[in-house]
Amino acid sequence: MPLYKAAPSPIHSVDDEAKLISAAQRDPAEFTVLYDRYFRPIYQYLYSRVGSVPEAEDLTTQTFLAALEALPHYHHRGYFSAWLFTIARNKARDHYRHKPPEPLDESHPDQAEDPLAQVIHSDQIEQLACLVSSLTEEEQELIRLRCAACLSFAEIGASLGRKEDTVKKTFYRLAAHLQRQLEVKHD
Repeated sequence: MPLYKAAPSPIHSVDDEAKLISAAQRDPAEFTVLYDRYFRPIYQYLYSRVGSVPEAEDLTTQTFLAALEALPHYHHRGYFSAWLFTIARNKARDHYRHKPPEPLDESHPDQAEDPLAQVIHSDQIEQLACLVSSLTEEEQELIRLRCAACLSFAEIGASLGRKEDTVKKTFYRLAAHLQRQLEVKHD
């Protein structure tokens, strides 16, 4: 079973994005299109950071409010998502200044799996969470931005101030390392 499955990026094209940003800068009501496009990835990313639905919702709201307030001063240089995720990362950091992180609730009561499959899946999730928690904060952030937020490598690179190829290589090395560690634990 592969450790990682890529999800499509929420961006359609850089030109499309630039037009949406320009429209939102002229008329704040147009920001709803950007909000709709980025709500889910921002929420998923923040949930992966805080592990609580109410806190992730609150931080998502704070992120979009801060973005809307700063939008008139935003200068589009490639990826709006990088700017937006930088705001989200800062909101998560501010959150942790007041409260330590909580473990994620990985239970999925609506799954229609048999009990044995649920136990095996739960065990694998627990092992993976343990392995990920042993990574550096920078490595964990890369995994969150790719897997929880579903950002492209170019968007992650822009957000972290790194080259796209460097981000891609680092991510795949991490994924391979985690896969090997899971296989070792199963043997």
